[in-house]
Amino acid sequence: MLLAIDVGNTNTVLGLFDGESLHQSWRIKTDARDTADELHVMYRGLLAQSPDFSGIALCSTVPSTLREMRSMLNRYYSDIETVIVEPGTRTGVPVLTDNPKEVGADRIVNTLATHHLFGGPAIVVDFGTSTNLDVVSDKGEFLGGALAPGIEISIDALAARAAQLRKVELVRPRSVIGKNTVEALQSGALYGFAGQVDGLVDRIEEELGHVQAVVATGGLAPLVVEESRTITHHEPDLTLIGLRLVFERNTAS
Repeated sequence: MLLAIDVGNTNTVLGLFDGESLHQSWRIKTDARDTADELHVMYRGLLAQSPDFSGIALCSTVPSTLREMRSMLNRYYSDIETVIVEPGTRTGVPVLTDNPKEVGADRIVNTLATHHLFGGPAIVVDFGTSTNLDVVSDKGEFLGGALAPGIEISIDALAARAAQLRKVELVRPRSVIGKNTVEALQSGALYGFAGQVDGLVDRIEEELGHVQAVVATGGLAPLVVEESRTITHHEPDLTLIGLRLVFERNTAS
């Protein structure tokens, strides 16, 4: 069994793999203030009823949490083979950007998983704290992409800066033309972000040529997938699958 851990800015996703099959997964909030001991207590509770695992694959976009995760792994899981995705880790993904070291580990892992599952050229649309569009070449290279503010932080910022607006549940409104403030906000968020993704995908395709797949992932992807005309696949476990592939590339077993 392999434990894959994807630490994002807002949420952390854990997945337990039995071979290529995802046996179980969990989604918890990321708190950059958590210490190694607090992380261990939380993970031990989540995994208490799960089978034992013999490997760990980790990627993190939060430096402070990555530091504490290293400490936790060294202290409590030192006997378990561990692969952390960082510069120097064998991923099989050439990063064709101006500064490859600044590209988030999750974007590299998503590139690997997308090319493995769908081939290329492809676009990954990761709906998280930010909305990331990552471009994968037909050879599985990371070509770059586009970053935009995420859905939740955009709604939070609007509610904080506009006196008569507030946070709303992100669900489909009755119509695009909202008849009240809540529906108007829901329309702007849902259809606005779907349109943003479609517009960026169109421009990327104009520049790149034919794209074989547009793959949505991330916690907020289900909100937008059905409203987008360009997204062709939804793979909620894309990053976990990529972590499994990286682990396999870096271990003898």
